[in-house]
Amino acid sequence: YHLTSRGNEQRPIFRDDRDRHHFCELLAEMVSRFDVVLHAFVLMDNHYHLLLELREANLSRALQCLNVSYSVWFNRRWERCGHLFQGRYQSVIVEAPAWGLGMSRYIHLNPVRTEKLGLGKSEQRQMRTGARGAPEATMVRERLAHLREYRWSSFRAYLGLAKVPDWLECRAVLEL
Repeated sequence: YHLTSRGNEQRPIFRDDRDRHHFCELLAEMVSRFDVVLHAFVLMDNHYHLLLELREANLSRALQCLNVSYSVWFNRRWERCGHLFQGRYQSVIVEAPAWGLGMSRYIHLNPVRTEKLGLGKSEQRQMRTGARGAPEATMVRERLAHLREYRWSSFRAYLGLAKVPDWLECRAVLEL
């Protein structure tokens, strides 16, 4: 499954690195408690993406536990109340082996899909229609540097720039 959850009114769900660390701790707990396989992830300011494989039919329970646990913790930490996430998580079934490379690429490139790096929504649309040419070499280097430095994604683990956490499974995608 490709899973996403966005902040209510597109507001941030992660305000600082402590929030992100805690979310990763909850991811580790979810993987262990619900016996799921996490192949890729990225935490953005106002949403997250997961590439998750189930071993049993427990997706709703696993994601509900993750989102509720994080929401309660976040609200207490920041002395706020109300919904953190914009409705229920989004899930899309993806079939192996096509899911591995395509979904991993989509998830891992999320940090550079910004207007600042020339990959905002309008730029992406122009590229798909052929209305925009190839990016300049300096922009490509800037995007690659940003991806290599972005700590809140499984990308660094895939590249060998960071230790692979016990709760992340990289082998299946790398074998593709």
